[in-house]
Amino acid sequence: MTSGTPTPVIELTNVSREFQLGTHSVRALDGISLTIQLGEMVAIIGPSGSGKSTLMNTLGCLDQPSSGVFVLNGQNVSDLSDNQLAETRSHQLGFVFQSYNLLPRETALSNVELPLKYSGGIKGKDRRAAARAALDRVGLSERYDHRPMQMSGGEQQRVAIARALVRNPELILADEPTGNLDSKSSAEVIEMLRSLNEDDGKTIVVVTHDPEVAEAAKRIIAFRDGQIVEDRPIDHPTDSVTDETNENAE
Repeated sequence: MTSGTPTPVIELTNVSREFQLGTHSVRALDGISLTIQLGEMVAIIGPSGSGKSTLMNTLGCLDQPSSGVFVLNGQNVSDLSDNQLAETRSHQLGFVFQSYNLLPRETALSNVELPLKYSGGIKGKDRRAAARAALDRVGLSERYDHRPMQMSGGEQQRVAIARALVRNPELILADEPTGNLDSKSSAEVIEMLRSLNEDDGKTIVVVTHDPEVAEAAKRIIAFRDGQIVEDRPIDHPTDSVTDETNENAE
């Protein structure tokens, strides 16, 4: 790689992942090559069983390829020990799940603090300050002391996004983040993810069945039978207007 060329956040080269089901071998990923640059917002789409979840587990360092190379922020993931993988998941990645995965008896503030408690070495007041800042960022300044059952589904998902942000990772992996939400809450979560990408510069990879979520991204990658069948950028109307304005200014 030449000097001055940015290192991709994610680089997969001929990655395959096989599972043994009884006497049969199933190839969930079949020779995937994929590059995602810093600051992209990418939607991964495809039918059930197409390989989306296996890809997400791979990108999240929860699963290892059977063959091929996965490089995350310039580091070959296969070279990392279990402790280094845990450290990578803790510091470089933020996870958002369909089911929120919040502790029901804990407040929003306590739920967002959890990643900082697990990593250790951070004073309680610093943890709380970081958790408050993350909740403020997702518009939940008035919900610090609310428990999940006291919040709407959209608010719970925003707590989950705040928890993913609390360690300030540059890469956020969102797995069906609107899957349990009504249309209004879905729109709020979509807008939040777009804002984190456009305003905060977070790299976001989202697996989704929701066309509106996919269209909010800047790039769509479609999977079928463990292979990429489409990889295309999305030209948003606002992007076109901005481009035209710049051209007129020139």
